[in-house]
Amino acid sequence: MSRTRFVFTTLLFFATNIIVGQLFSDNYYFYKPDLGKSNNKWIILLPGSSGLKIFDSTFGKSVENKFEYEFSLDTLKLYDQSRQREIPIAIFKPNSKVSGKQKIIIFSHGYGQNKGGDYLAYSYLTEFLATKGFFVVSIQHELATDSLLPLKGNPQIVRRPFWERGADNILFVINELKRTNPDLDFNHISLIGHSNGGDMTALFPEKYPNIVEKIITLDNRRKALPKSKKVKVYSLRSSDQPADEGVLPTEKETKKYKMKIVKLANTTHNEMDNNANDEQRREIQEYILTFIND
Repeated sequence: MSRTRFVFTTLLFFATNIIVGQLFSDNYYFYKPDLGKSNNKWIILLPGSSGLKIFDSTFGKSVENKFEYEFSLDTLKLYDQSRQREIPIAIFKPNSKVSGKQKIIIFSHGYGQNKGGDYLAYSYLTEFLATKGFFVVSIQHELATDSLLPLKGNPQIVRRPFWERGADNILFVINELKRTNPDLDFNHISLIGHSNGGDMTALFPEKYPNIVEKIITLDNRRKALPKSKKVKVYSLRSSDQPADEGVLPTEKETKKYKMKIVKLANTTHNEMDNNANDEQRREIQEYILTFIND
């Protein structure tokens, strides 16, 4: 396409969008780094209250931007009267308004031997997601008064009550958000969980179907990933810990249910929380963001 034709097409594009009211601002910026290089792209930046929208002339469609919101962290304790249970949560959310309905991410930590504070032990990920515009809630599933997670016996049997309790915690949090934050996007809820929290996450859409859109597990090893077309399933696997038989789908099941399973060659099971180094953190962040935007 010639440069003249491109400019004309671009102007026509913006005129059309202005008429239908799809743009967020009256100011548009065109940027091309070096006109002397034929492989450079025209970039169109649209500033607005929610950051920058970026249109890439090479593909003619919106691409992921790198705008980051400032975020705030609030910790509070919910109380489920029906179960007589306290549920501490941490909320990570952007400080400024996000265009459209804000998507929800609920995070469940790995087993922490009831020491407490584990809902803050993945801040490299929960904070990152808040800077990308998501409303993130991290749940403290273990209380000091709880029984310790059984280390003997069949995990699918002896740990099931712990996963059930975690799924109930997640449901309670979702219902509380509906009451306190009704403007959030409850049609696109994503669950993320590491290890034992990943097992809770895997159980949730089976126990409470048609509530969440996606689940992402970080090396859950005991509870089988759901095989369903009603929920999108993603999983990042560690380099060192194998999953129990039947936890991961077969190749045929992966294709049938469009599941995405990725092995991280340089990240161990215990390096998926804040113990991860900078490179590991970036890799996990990039995969998680890709899954959520998929």
